[in-house]
Amino acid sequence: MKKIILGLVVLLLLFSCGNKKSKMDPFEPLTGLIDSITTEEDSVPVVVKEDKSQFSKADESFDDFIYSFASDEETQRKRILFPLPFYNKNTTSKIEEKYWKQDVLFTRQEYYTLLFDRETEMDISKDTSLNSVQFEWIYMRTRMVKKYYFQRSKGVWRLEAINLHPLGKNENENFIDFFYKFATDSVFQSERVRKPLAFVTTDPDDDFAILETTLELNQWQAFMPTLPKDKLSNINYGQRHSDDSTTKILALKGIGNGFSNTLYFQRTNGEWELTKFEDLSN
Repeated sequence: MKKIILGLVVLLLLFSCGNKKSKMDPFEPLTGLIDSITTEEDSVPVVVKEDKSQFSKADESFDDFIYSFASDEETQRKRILFPLPFYNKNTTSKIEEKYWKQDVLFTRQEYYTLLFDRETEMDISKDTSLNSVQFEWIYMRTRMVKKYYFQRSKGVWRLEAINLHPLGKNENENFIDFFYKFATDSVFQSERVRKPLAFVTTDPDDDFAILETTLELNQWQAFMPTLPKDKLSNINYGQRHSDDSTTKILALKGIGNGFSNTLYFQRTNGEWELTKFEDLSN
């Protein structure tokens, strides 16, 4: 008799959970669109997959999660809100799970890139209280951005939408347009490197010491890393991104190889130039 009663209680609990509409945390600029197409059926898979087996230490840090998400196909499928909203300029569609193919993001590259406006925001990735983060592909030649919206709900990160849209235009020299030319045109690049260039690196005689010096143009060309010429990756943890900013920082982070380079740019009289190069690889 107790087993029958217990079974009825479990069934009632499952029934109530299955009919409870899940709440999606808001994120700009897709909040209105997602709310307009979210239905009772769409929210059911989130509740069904919400169990303790979904939790892991990787969820504490978005950087740990995103690597696991991109590297493992099974993990990726479990962490996507299907059917996945996909926004392509002015059109809206949904991707069913059966049509999804693993997206490896940046994990098959030697390094990924991050963009910041301020040096003080470069440690924001270590913040374990973040609940909304976006991964971006910035296609420089075509001036398009593919943005993946991740949300952490009840301790679990999930991909909730993808948005493909063009880069905005600005009266000032757009940094992405500038960097594309900087990376692909050696003559233009030489004109946009400050002379001498501030250089920060580790002391070859002491791994714990930092050297601050300068480089001439030919030295920069000898030490410079291989720059991305087609697309940039970026993880938006909440750092400021403004077309009006007069400073930009491009961090190049190695994937399991100790590579770490940072390029500091400044806009003066409407034109961008590289003002400092930092190589802290180990």
